[in-house]
Amino acid sequence: MHLKNLSLINYKNFETANFEFDTKINCLVGFNGVGKTNILDSIYHLAYGKSYFNPVTGQNINHDADFFVVDGEFEKLERQEKIVVSAKKGQKKIIKRNGKAYEKFSEHIGLIPVVIISPADRDLIVEGSETRRKFMDSIISQNDKRYLDLLVKYNKTLSQRNSLLKYFAANHTFDEATLSIYNEQMNEMGKVIHQKRIEFLEIFKPIFEQRYQSISNDKETVNLKYKSQLFENELSNLLAQNLQKDRALQYTSVGTHKDDLILKIEGHPVKKFGSQGQQKSFLIALKLAQYDFMKNQSKVNPILLLDDIFDKLDENRVAQIVDLVTKDDLGQLFISDTHAERTENVVKANAEQYKMIPLK
Repeated sequence: MHLKNLSLINYKNFETANFEFDTKINCLVGFNGVGKTNILDSIYHLAYGKSYFNPVTGQNINHDADFFVVDGEFEKLERQEKIVVSAKKGQKKIIKRNGKAYEKFSEHIGLIPVVIISPADRDLIVEGSETRRKFMDSIISQNDKRYLDLLVKYNKTLSQRNSLLKYFAANHTFDEATLSIYNEQMNEMGKVIHQKRIEFLEIFKPIFEQRYQSISNDKETVNLKYKSQLFENELSNLLAQNLQKDRALQYTSVGTHKDDLILKIEGHPVKKFGSQGQQKSFLIALKLAQYDFMKNQSKVNPILLLDDIFDKLDENRVAQIVDLVTKDDLGQLFISDTHAERTENVVKANAEQYKMIPLK
C-alpha cells in the first residue's frame, strides 16, 4: 500500500499545496516552520480522521480561512482509494471514501494503516494513563470494529453515569434503579474490553521486546504490564463497593477507563529510571511493534511516518529503518528533517529508490 499524491487546501500553514510521492521513500526537508510535520500530520489525518498533534478540528484550519480540505489518493491491494477529509468552521467534519461520505467515522478506521514516530510520542512515558490507553485502543481498533464500537458505547455510558452522579449531588437525591442500569451496561462492556486488552498484550509484548532488543543490542530487559482494577474483581462489584466514594466525587472512580500500561526497564518504571537514550529506544520499539502488529493483522504494509527523526535517533538507527524498507519488510516511508544533506546521505547509502522533497 502507498500514498500516490496529496492535495492540501487551507490545512494549517498551507493555503494550497500538491505533492506526488515515491512508492518507497520520501524525504521532506527544510527549515523549521515550513510545514514538514504538517504534511505528515495530513497523511495521519487521512488514515485516522483526525490530527495526531491537535485533535481539535477547527484548530487545523489555516488562520486566514474558514475551511480545510485534505485529499489523498492511495493504492491498496491494486485498488485505488481516494480519501478526502474536510471541515468548515462551526460544522461537522466530513470524511469521504471514493466520493461517498461515511455515516460513522469509526467505519473508516483500519482502512489506511499508518504509524507515526514523532518527538511528541514522549507523552506515552510522561503523561497520565489516558495516553497509554489510547495507544492500546487505537492499535486494537484498527482491525476490530466490535472493540471500537464497544469503546464508544462504554464511554457514552460512563459519561451518562457521571452526569447522573452530578445530578444526585446537585438535587440531594438518589435513584438506585437508574444507576444500576448503567452499572450493568458498564459491567458487560467492561468485561469484553478487559479481555480484549489482555489478548492484545499477549501478542504485542513479545513483538515489542524483540524490537527493543534489536534496537538496544540486548543491553537491557524491558516489560509491558497491563494494570487494571478488573484483575481484582468484577466491575459490577467494584461499582457497588465504591458507590459512596463515587457519589462524593461525582464521577466514576473504577472501571476499564482507569486501566494503564506500565512501561518498565530492568524492572523499574522507564519514566523515572530510563535514561534519555533508553526512553527514545523504548518509544521507537513501541511504535515499530505497533507497525509489526498492524501489518500482521491487516496483511498490508502500513505507511510509516518518521517526524524529525534525527531528534530521536542517531544516523545508524535511521539507516537501520531505511534498510528495512528497502528489504521490503516495511512499506512506504516518509522522513522529515531540517538537514537535507544528512537525510540524503543516510537514504542514499541504504536505498536506490527515494525522493527528496524540499520545502521553502
